[in-house]
Parts: sequence; C-alpha cells; structure tokens
Amino acid sequence: MRRTTRWSLALCLLLGAMAAVQAADPREEVEAVLDKKFDEGHYSTKGADTCLRCHDADSDKPATGIFHTVHGNPANARGPMGDRQCEACHGPVGNHARNPRKGERREPMITFGPDSPIPAEKQNSVCLSCHTDTRRMGWHASSHASEDLTCTSCHRVHQTRDPMSESTSQTAICTGCHAKEKADLHKRSSHPLQNGAMACASCHNPHQSINPADLKQPSLNETCYECHAEKRGPFLWEHQPVNEDCALCHEPHGAIQSALLKKRLPQLCQECHSEPHANVAIPEGDLKVRGGSCLNCHGQVHGTNHPNGQSLRR
Repeated sequence: MRRTTRWSLALCLLLGAMAAVQAADPREEVEAVLDKKFDEGHYSTKGADTCLRCHDADSDKPATGIFHTVHGNPANARGPMGDRQCEACHGPVGNHARNPRKGERREPMITFGPDSPIPAEKQNSVCLSCHTDTRRMGWHASSHASEDLTCTSCHRVHQTRDPMSESTSQTAICTGCHAKEKADLHKRSSHPLQNGAMACASCHNPHQSINPADLKQPSLNETCYECHAEKRGPFLWEHQPVNEDCALCHEPHGAIQSALLKKRLPQLCQECHSEPHANVAIPEGDLKVRGGSCLNCHGQVHGTNHPNGQSLRR
C-alpha cells in the first residue's frame, strides 16, 4: 500500500513538473501576450517614429533601410506604410516601447527570423496576407514550406536592397542550402549564375510549383526551351532523347564535360547506340571519332529539317 502511495506521489510530481515546463514554454508565453495585445489593439499614435527611436541606423537591429524599398513607401496605399506602418507587420506596439524593469524583458512583438519565438507558419502568414499573387499563393504546398523555412530565411525587408532581387546575391543565398548545386557551378561547364547573367529564379519558382524540382515550366525541356528555343522543334528528323528529357545527356547546373554533358563523347552516345558501327565499335582506332567524336559526322544531334538529315548529319 505504501509502495503504491509512493508511486502515485512520484507520478503526480512528474506530471506537475511536466505541466510546469509546458507552462514555461517561452513560445507559448509570447503567443499569449501577442494575442492579448491584438485583442486590446494598443497601436502607437506616432507610427514608425516610435520604432525608429531605437531601430535607427546605429541600432544592432536597424530598420531605416526599409524606406528605400516598396515596403517603406508611404505613397503605396497597399504597403505597410500606407496602413499602420511598422505595426502592420509587427503587431500593436502596446508597452514594447517602454523600458522594462530590472529583471524583466521588453514586451514582445511579432518578430521574424530563425531566432524568433513565433512559429514559421505564423511568420509567413504575415507576409502572405499581402503577397497573394499567382506566384506565391501556393506557398503552403511548396518544398520550402515543408522544411519550415520562413520568408526571412531568404528575404531581407529592412535592407535597402533585398539580396534576393540581385542575381549574384540570390545565387549565394540559394546555394547556402543547396550545396551540391553550389559545387556544380564551379565545374568546367555551367550556367552563368555566378556572374549574374542568370539567377536561380530564372528556372525555379521557390514559392510554389507543382512541377518537378520547383521548375517554372511544366517540364525540364520546356524550361530549357525558354533560352534554347532553337532546340525546341518540331523537326523533320528528331533525336528521341532530346524530346524526352534534356537531362538524359546534360547536367542542368554544371558538369566537368563541355556543354554540360554528363559524359564525354563517344561514351555518352554509346549508352544508347551500342550496335556495331564502324566509327563507334573501336573508337580508338578510327580518326573520325577522335576530337569531336560522334559530332564529327552527326552534328545535328538535337534534330534537323534537312531532307537528307535522317542520320542527323545535316
């Protein structure tokens, strides 16, 4: 009987400790305070001037750069400054501007970023309350949303220039997570992403896509044709792998072979063309296959409209 009583007492203490830990969860406490602040609706009468007393250019969390962007344009009636200014995104200021007492924390507001106690979904809901166009309306089903990324994982709203709006800085941000693609960009042959001629968003839609690899177009081929229109066809004589998938022969982000090829010639061609061929069966002994390899004769590998181009030579 005493043993049962001791176990019951221990169980009660354990449950009480767990309840205390859960009650002390800072995320839940912050959300409770924010809910109360929104219910009370104590917004500042001075708008952004209240925030800039602390968040000026010399602050460790400066916010003045926003006034050089569309978000900080007061003439934009649909932007934050045309509404409740800073509080349109960060919520009512309440007592946040007051200096806390010794041992107390400043009253919380909606904050953004990996260190914020606000869940990623709620952070993103603030941005998505305005950004509901066709390029972003499917964010909830995107691969980035499934990884609990926030908009501020990539975007910097308070900076004069959002790095995602610049091609070179956009590539640096994307490859900060996509390490394989970053390595591919340094290979012998690659798309011009490092010099800013292209950006990751030239091919991918990071906010939503029902297409493979978050491509902007329904297929890889359609994406490639956006720039390589001369390969689109239809041709009188077509090369079937070209119509099926460009990635059968090419590496999209970078390769050690020229022209983004997955293998050097003639090995790449021999993956499909394994039948006896005077110039393929023994390539080392035939001068016609050296150098440009199969392309010495079959130069129109993507297709041709020449009447005599059945073998893709013209």
